[in-house]
Amino acid sequence: MFAVDVIWIRPERAARGPKPKRSRDEIAQACVRLADAEGLDAVSMRRIAAELGTGTASLYRYVTSKDDLFDLMIDLVLGSAPLPPPTQYWRDGLSLLASWKRELVLAHAWMASLSGRPAVGPHGLAVQERGLRAVEGWGLSIDEMIIVVESLDAYVQGYAVRELAERAATERSGQDLDAWMAAHEAYARSVIDSGRFPLVARAWLDADEPHAADRAERGFRHGLNRLLDGYAAGMRRARGRPGRP
Repeated sequence: MFAVDVIWIRPERAARGPKPKRSRDEIAQACVRLADAEGLDAVSMRRIAAELGTGTASLYRYVTSKDDLFDLMIDLVLGSAPLPPPTQYWRDGLSLLASWKRELVLAHAWMASLSGRPAVGPHGLAVQERGLRAVEGWGLSIDEMIIVVESLDAYVQGYAVRELAERAATERSGQDLDAWMAAHEAYARSVIDSGRFPLVARAWLDADEPHAADRAERGFRHGLNRLLDGYAAGMRRARGRPGRP
């Protein structure tokens, strides 16, 4: 085992030497601006140093690696919007938190690429605390509470990734989903007429949601509600008596 030099336990400035000209917050802001404009691959020590008008070697006085930059970026974004207010009912709290996180990921597409990275900075911990606090006192053990919060986050991340992928495909092709479907009508008809995929055909022909103008929002809400229904069932079992659905 070896100790990891986590940025959150390192002082922002050394005890000796000149006062730093930059702050971690300024570095994180430069990283986020660059990633928002050009994608995560554009973020490098050399590029950020150039954005800040300093030498690459000077940047190492503040951070030791690109991983430090990623940690700072994630925490900055998680602290960029106020957390939803606490609620009395767990379902309301988790629903608000899920919507809040989805909006952040959609606003900063590169966040999806860092979804597996632990967010243990001060703002990341505040988000985790809010999620755990929402389900505290509803009969779950701390392990079950963690599973609820982590699976909710996985759903939000996964759904947002799908939205971002559709957005990117639309930008590349110049076609929205409806235009794409119209262009592929002949192929779709051949699939339907083959009879090999009856449920897919039924979904294409009869389902309303895929063709709705607000399909992304409706799909997100429906999936979220089913997930919350599952949590509710688990809470009822944990408490050993019928609970609020």
